[in-house]
Amino acid sequence: MASLLLPLLFAFVVWVSPAEGHNITAILDGFPEYSVYNSYLSRTKVCDEINSRETVTCLVLPNAAMSALAAKQSLAGIKNALRLLTLLDYFDPQKLHDIPRGTTLTTTLYQTTGNAPGNSGFVNITNLRGGRVAFAAAAPGSKLDSSYAKTVREVPYNLSVLEISAPIVFPGLLDAPSAASSNLTALLEKAGCKTFASFLASSGVLKIFQSAMDKGLTLFAPNDEAFKAPGVPDLKSLSSAELVTLLQYHALPTYTPKSSLKTTKGRIATMASTGAGKYDFSVVSEGDDVSLNTGVDTSRVASTVLDDTPVCVLTVDNLLLPSELFGGAPSPAPAPAALTPSPAPAAAKEAPAPAPKSKAPKRRHRSPPAPPTPASEAAPAGSPQSAADKVADEKSAAVRPLGTLAAAAAVSALVLLQSCERSFYWSTL
Repeated sequence: MASLLLPLLFAFVVWVSPAEGHNITAILDGFPEYSVYNSYLSRTKVCDEINSRETVTCLVLPNAAMSALAAKQSLAGIKNALRLLTLLDYFDPQKLHDIPRGTTLTTTLYQTTGNAPGNSGFVNITNLRGGRVAFAAAAPGSKLDSSYAKTVREVPYNLSVLEISAPIVFPGLLDAPSAASSNLTALLEKAGCKTFASFLASSGVLKIFQSAMDKGLTLFAPNDEAFKAPGVPDLKSLSSAELVTLLQYHALPTYTPKSSLKTTKGRIATMASTGAGKYDFSVVSEGDDVSLNTGVDTSRVASTVLDDTPVCVLTVDNLLLPSELFGGAPSPAPAPAALTPSPAPAAAKEAPAPAPKSKAPKRRHRSPPAPPTPASEAAPAGSPQSAADKVADEKSAAVRPLGTLAAAAAVSALVLLQSCERSFYWSTL
């Protein structure tokens, strides 16, 4: 029986595993010939975009081809190329060779960014003579210079990893400007975050953020309405050091776009973090909605202002208020928990004497009950009794210590005596 159940269990696990998602970098870790491609998936966070898709085909490049593509290119340009190599459909060798009419256009991750002009975010797949399957960008003038080499991994019909011989590019794809050259103040003001930008400039934190843009920066910029919302603390009451900490709390020292936030678990350290559990927050995601929970308030990630590796600028609906600075004021939540057990001790202190006195007699009454008495003793006080009955009761009580048998014999004798007395009485009449 066990030998029959094990194969069925294995088949069930294989069947349900695609529904639980896939991890492209973990898959490629087992193939060192794609290590360069895999490393750029992690650096650009394209891996998170791939893992969030239910159906996807990854066109991977061997190390030599990927190194040639990435040479002297910005991470933003490489990210565009990796997105163009990610097809939003499932293709295995059979489907590649059975394309209707021998050619088709399929959409890519690059098309979903909104930065692809025309149909440049599509890839052309064409069957050529001799069974060769070629790939090219859909942009005008693109050539079928890349071809299918082999299958790396298949998870029907969710994930397919295929090796191709050369990159798929078109003019302008790799020319994305470096994020370090972006004017952060101008970006924030254009996105409706002028108040936040002014605080960054006046506090000197703007320079800190600009110097971090080369290595990695994610900025959560509250919009202007967030500073006018009811209950917002008066930031002018903060010291200069506290204001700097608050502004740094709105930034991460890493490139973490919205797609990566969705897969984040646990709490995230910010640029204000000085140790474990200090000035961090957690991410709550549901579908495409992402919110940041500081412990004091929750703020929704509203829009993406800039997403150019290694910099990401996102807008949020509310200020991010760290509990280390603002936890004292909005902390009514812990108070009820602390006061919950207090009513019982308070009542005991107000009336310590009556409580034990009222309970002591009850404890004594819980002792074992007295032995049962005859029915005559349990009779109500006002019930009629004959003189003979009283005598019988008194004599019964007197002989009770003699034991059960002796008492029973005495009672029988008394009953016989009473019977004789009644007989004598009637005979004299």
